[in-house]
Amino acid sequence: MKPVADSGQLALLSSRKDTMAQMFLDRVAATPEREAFRFPRGEQWTSVTWRETEELTRRRAAGLIALGLEPEQRVGIASSTRIEWIECYLAAVLAAAATTTIYPSTISADVAFIVADADVQVVFAEDAEQVDKLRKHRSEIPSVRKVVLLDGQPVESDGDWVISLADLDALGAEYLTEHPRIVDNRLAGITPDHLCTLIYTSGTTGRPKGVRLPHSVWTYEGAAVEGMRVLSQDDLQFLWLPLSHVFGQVLVAVQCQIGFATAVDGRIDKIVDNAAIVQPTFMAAAPRIFEKAHARIRTMIEAEGGAKAKLFAWAFGVGAKVSALRQAGREPTGLLGAQYAAADKLVLSKIRARFGGRIRFFVSGSAALDKSLAEWFHAAGLLILEGYGLSETAAGSTLNRLTQYRLGSVGPGFPGTQITIAEDGEILIKGDGVMSGYHNQPEQTAEVIDADGWFHTGDIGHFEDEFLFITDRKKDLFKTSGGKYVAPQVIEGRFKTICPYASQFIVHGNQRNFVSALVTLDPDAITGWAAANGLGGRPYAEIVTSDAARAMVQGYVDELNATLNRWETIKKFTILDRDLTVESGEMTPSLKLKRKHVEAEYADLLDKMYE
Repeated sequence: MKPVADSGQLALLSSRKDTMAQMFLDRVAATPEREAFRFPRGEQWTSVTWRETEELTRRRAAGLIALGLEPEQRVGIASSTRIEWIECYLAAVLAAAATTTIYPSTISADVAFIVADADVQVVFAEDAEQVDKLRKHRSEIPSVRKVVLLDGQPVESDGDWVISLADLDALGAEYLTEHPRIVDNRLAGITPDHLCTLIYTSGTTGRPKGVRLPHSVWTYEGAAVEGMRVLSQDDLQFLWLPLSHVFGQVLVAVQCQIGFATAVDGRIDKIVDNAAIVQPTFMAAAPRIFEKAHARIRTMIEAEGGAKAKLFAWAFGVGAKVSALRQAGREPTGLLGAQYAAADKLVLSKIRARFGGRIRFFVSGSAALDKSLAEWFHAAGLLILEGYGLSETAAGSTLNRLTQYRLGSVGPGFPGTQITIAEDGEILIKGDGVMSGYHNQPEQTAEVIDADGWFHTGDIGHFEDEFLFITDRKKDLFKTSGGKYVAPQVIEGRFKTICPYASQFIVHGNQRNFVSALVTLDPDAITGWAAANGLGGRPYAEIVTSDAARAMVQGYVDELNATLNRWETIKKFTILDRDLTVESGEMTPSLKLKRKHVEAEYADLLDKMYE
């Protein structure tokens, strides 16, 4: 498919900034006194302007330069999502350096691998735990000249290898006094093809690969999203996504381009509470967050029962009819209009209030969103704009629009991005958002970017009109012994929407004579279910392996099977006695399933279902 862009979008793309640094500084110059960020300090939220943000990050950039950091050398950030993450990232950008991101949950051996492979010179470490990971492997990471501690004070035994964030800022202030043009001189040397970000894919198999993203991909993403006219300076984002993930980072680039404010707090257990306080106009999330919110609301209503449950069901029935009309570009009138006004006042508006009451739309990415889940939220008056992209395409390649969306799809392509479908169904992408290659891996780069510049995504999909639909990962599709193909992700997402107690649902069946599944139940959701079913206070493993839990899951599996083709139906399943975790290596830090790892770990249980 050829890139689609109107004249306004083409003008934005052709006149876009050369570098991420220029995009940030131009934003500061355009709206210096507007709010840039707000963030929690204790129980209160505080905010900073664009001008204040530049002053701080310029000083910190000078501190990095004073440490001897050269252009395009790497600065590591091992931290959860917080305001300091963004400030350290922008400081590295102003110092003409490149950032390498590290999930705080990454085990120490993998931290050492990433830091060594990227040749990181300076690491921003969130706390003593992150410093300890580096200390354990110090002999393997000789390039690291300094570790900057965000929280707490360095220990004496580390000498001057570890300094505090305040120490770095003081060093920068002193260096700027002595060399007032040092940051500007660095900025003048940055070009669009200079490395800006070296982001390591979390990898569902093997060691992570470093994806090289130059400045030009971020300026493209910013201009392309502005051209889609879904956001303005008056919007307010709530950002909790891991900034170690490309999905989080692209939102920072888009913010610098457009100039809206962002409330930052990466504590997942505070998402709902923060949304009510912040009252954002938009928020991006992975599907798991929408699944958990949907499940929590459903279980609460089911526990209430009686008249409330009947009112809830009626309201969502009305909402579903209105959703169908709006997807066709129409609004409810007459009797349906009156019913919807009542349903909205009594039920649907209360759902929206849980997210602050001002949400114009959500953005979903990083994994497939089940269509029925998107329809449920839309019935409540909450539009989820699903998009698609990979680390290798700077997160954004397609996105549904406010006035051009189709639930179940990932939307049309970004302005200026070309997308085509290969003969085997694989999605291929070409454009300014594509990486320059994998770090230190020219052979693997050549495997995914062909001679004509097409990036081979590894995903299977198809177009309906201009809307792209994703089927599954190419490597995850499997064929039963009967010769029928099965796309496991579609089935897995559907089950997690149907069953409000599900955490993970792993569909299995490659070269088997039927399809089976491994099931894990959400620890929070199952606690309430257990209390209502005579199992309150019992250990998790005892609850989930009980006959009652199995009967409950079987009911939901039967409901799932009624929606599937005969060869896709789940004939047998096993409930695991614990949930899958990042720490045990079964999930990536971005909460994607490591399918092969899990299938190998539970091979005996899977084989037993076929005996």
